[in-house]
Amino acid sequence: MNTRLTSFTRAGLEFDVVDSGPPDGPVIVALHGFPQTATSLQPLTALLNARGYRTIAPNQRGYSPGARPPGRFAYRVPELVDDVVALIDDIDRGPVHLVGHDWGAMVAWSLAAARPELVRTLVTVSVPHPGAFARSMISSDQVLRSFYMALFQLPVLPERVMRTRAGVLDRMLAKTGMTADAIARVHTEIIDTGALTTALNWYRALALITPRAVTERVTVPVTHVWSTGDTALTRRGAELAGEFVTGDYRLAVLDGSHWLPEERPDELAVLVAERIESLRG
Repeated sequence: MNTRLTSFTRAGLEFDVVDSGPPDGPVIVALHGFPQTATSLQPLTALLNARGYRTIAPNQRGYSPGARPPGRFAYRVPELVDDVVALIDDIDRGPVHLVGHDWGAMVAWSLAAARPELVRTLVTVSVPHPGAFARSMISSDQVLRSFYMALFQLPVLPERVMRTRAGVLDRMLAKTGMTADAIARVHTEIIDTGALTTALNWYRALALITPRAVTERVTVPVTHVWSTGDTALTRRGAELAGEFVTGDYRLAVLDGSHWLPEERPDELAVLVAERIESLRG
């Protein structure tokens, strides 16, 4: 009998975990993005649970109260990847199916490239392979869409504005298509819990990314999902993602905003299931 996982530890940090679905079902590890927690994945994971999959969604580094080390160096991509490796080791059911949205997709791409023996299939939502994202910066308007990343590099000021002038953050998120309920959760789960600075440190560590992270190919089967109303990511990056995959690859385009796990969970669950079931063919 498999026991439920409520947390795991790595390097003295403790990460909260949401473990749901049939305990003996095929394991899907689901990774959230910014500025959200595993709560944002619940509409999707509930549908996958109904299909017989066990889903394990951690609150990642900077979000779990027990895993908020200070400083941007603690948020380099290899550290984020090794956190998920420790989770998979704890589950002891690998290799797993991996799903990631937004920053969670970045971690998922990087994990699948670095440790393919731990990943059976990969579904990435919104954010393409790091190399595809980099190339889209010079071949589309991606650099303009990413202006906020430059703002987030400033120390202290971004979080001070978000805390003291809530309307600024709310309007920014609303323009991306985030619902009022989801925006309220950003306040209760991120800002009110003191996780904002450590969540922003993911962006502040971008300057520390290695060339290998941008060029390394992914060999496992991949479905990348992009949405037509995504204000943060261009279609160009989605189209380039396949060039960094040597295994079976599919690009799926859905109508909707950046926040697909909450906005289009039914279609996303189908895509995840199809990717997993493609192994049987």
